[in-house]
Amino acid sequence: MPVLVSGGARGMGAAIAREVIEQGGQVVLADVLEKEGQDLADSLGSAASFIHLDVTQETSWERAVSHAQDRFGQLGGLVNNAGILLEGRVETTTPEQWQRTIAVNQLGVFLGMKAAVKAMRSAGGGSIVNISSTAGMTGFTDCFAYVASKWAVRGMTKAAALELAQYGIRVNSVHPGDTMTDMIAGAVASSGAVTTHDQIPLGRYALPSDISKLVLFLLSAESSYISGAEHVIDGAVTAGTPAH
Repeated sequence: MPVLVSGGARGMGAAIAREVIEQGGQVVLADVLEKEGQDLADSLGSAASFIHLDVTQETSWERAVSHAQDRFGQLGGLVNNAGILLEGRVETTTPEQWQRTIAVNQLGVFLGMKAAVKAMRSAGGGSIVNISSTAGMTGFTDCFAYVASKWAVRGMTKAAALELAQYGIRVNSVHPGDTMTDMIAGAVASSGAVTTHDQIPLGRYALPSDISKLVLFLLSAESSYISGAEHVIDGAVTAGTPAH
């Protein structure tokens, strides 16, 4: 099943792309990071391809989906993984920071789903996995816009799951806790505003490969009756948080 992964050049997206290839699939890595994305695609072989993608632009998404169809014949899976974290509290976040965060993390997911629907309908169905966060399950300080965007991803996932079920398209969200990616490493370096190991019941941060295995399950036929659900993978950090 050909899968399109946004933000696929590094971090969690790269781990998902590698997992797709290891499981015998085909992957289109889509990212603004052209050299990193192309180098990764080249290293993964003929079952991988790279295309430049600005997730905030509808025409860019349309080109990426068409590229997947041209290269691999159809599109069966989409992973909306691209995201940014701009730190700021409610009283310090600027309108520009807010708009940039919403454009990438929320608008980008919407445009990705919209672009994929026609291709998945023609393929007879498909699976969309939207990468949210534990910040889409509860509140966090110092990342006001990010929290808002990740709650939106959770809601959009549920609405899309209801609308697209008739076409055999499943939609789920994945909510990782702190995962050792460049984005989290940057947050640690700038302010240390992440969960520490002693605050995680399982005693460690997630690895990108931990997340990729869950994503591959949700993309696969093994999860054929799972749709509209949020899947938390955080080492039990939010296990004691009341349900919303």
